[in-house]
Amino acid sequence: MQEKEVSQYQKMTETPVSRLIITLGIPTTVSMLVTNIYNMVDTYFVGRIGTSASGAVGVVFGLMAVIQAIGFMFGHGSGSIIARKLGEKNVDIASKFASTSFFYSFGIGILLTLLGLIFINPFMRLLGSTETILPYARMYGLFILLAAPWMASSCVLNNILRYEGQAFFAMIGLTSGAVLNIAGDWILMTKMHMGIEGAGISTALSQVVSFFILLAAFLRGKTQSKIAFRLISREFQDVFLIMKTGLPSLMRQGLSSVSIMILNSQAAAYGDAAVAAMTIVNRICYFIFAVALGIGQGFQPVSAFNYGAGKYSRVRQGFIFTVTAGEVCLGCMAVFGMLLSSRLVGFFRNDPAVIEIGTFALRIQLMALFFMPLAICGNMMFQSIGKNVIATFLSALRSGLCFIPIILILSRLMGLRGVEISQTLSDTLTFFVSIPFVIHFFRFLPKDKEEDRVIQ
Repeated sequence: MQEKEVSQYQKMTETPVSRLIITLGIPTTVSMLVTNIYNMVDTYFVGRIGTSASGAVGVVFGLMAVIQAIGFMFGHGSGSIIARKLGEKNVDIASKFASTSFFYSFGIGILLTLLGLIFINPFMRLLGSTETILPYARMYGLFILLAAPWMASSCVLNNILRYEGQAFFAMIGLTSGAVLNIAGDWILMTKMHMGIEGAGISTALSQVVSFFILLAAFLRGKTQSKIAFRLISREFQDVFLIMKTGLPSLMRQGLSSVSIMILNSQAAAYGDAAVAAMTIVNRICYFIFAVALGIGQGFQPVSAFNYGAGKYSRVRQGFIFTVTAGEVCLGCMAVFGMLLSSRLVGFFRNDPAVIEIGTFALRIQLMALFFMPLAICGNMMFQSIGKNVIATFLSALRSGLCFIPIILILSRLMGLRGVEISQTLSDTLTFFVSIPFVIHFFRFLPKDKEEDRVIQ
């Protein structure tokens, strides 16, 4: 192996697990927090237009979840395989999967753009838009659809970088786009008075810039795996393996989009203020949720790489550390958020009806943060090591198998209050369902393999 590959192998298999997860998790957490900050900045600036415009942000967030679902399916699917192949010291196969996932995601992104533009009105209604929200959602969604190929393939590039242990380069790409979006919102919406059209243009341009920054890491030889058109696999079984491995991410993100549609439609029965309030609450909670995701995504390459290398004890150590760190971080942020709930909601939309609905919904959703770290880490671990059936099932719980029936039932029984508490009940139930799978896995985890390959 080349010196760079030897060094990376030693880093991933010999660095103390806690230090390695922190090293990989901090850039990822920063990336996700900055990305969520610019999502919240969008919410803030658009909220100054009106309550219906605020609701449009929540509708289009569902569209972005669809695009990201495609990207994460190919990104997590190939990333997990790539990390395990690099753990086995097979760089050529890793490059094949990297190239295949990249070009397929870009192509599907183009298809989504075309279909979305043709059916944009029914698509926005499907995502939960009311007639008063529709004009804003259509304008905002237009630019998101145009950026779909770059957005989807950026998810692939970002995740391959993370799984290779190159989280710093992933952070640079995502944060650069986020900072550009924040600046764009301020210029286009405040100085040029372009309204929600300015928010859409800013978001689309930032996604394209982020794409090219992420791609530059591969073109400049900063990664072990390569991306080139000639390396695309012609074997359907390779594409199927990527999609099968990434299915948990597709389920997680896809069902997230479906859950947003259902949430918006159920909230819409109580007016635009309810849709705006739940949009704001989801943005705040997702910002905090990003901390757990960032730490968990720092654990993913560690678990995949070491599982592929046969160093199973490091997988166990990493899981325990990640869950513990997640509980501490999310617990502190949940308490802080509960104390400032009304102020946080009011910051985004100073509408008494929005604040009243959002304050209770935010407080009850923050309670669920204590149940998230174990469920998230368990799901990410199973996906990273190739336990696709378990990972897919667990991915479907939070926003699908649990959330959808709960919100449909409780909204009928309890009205708006049922809509507000549904996510908390779903997260709690997901936690308890995840526990037996995690215990069973670690009970039968093999002992570490002896190093039987010589690094050349």
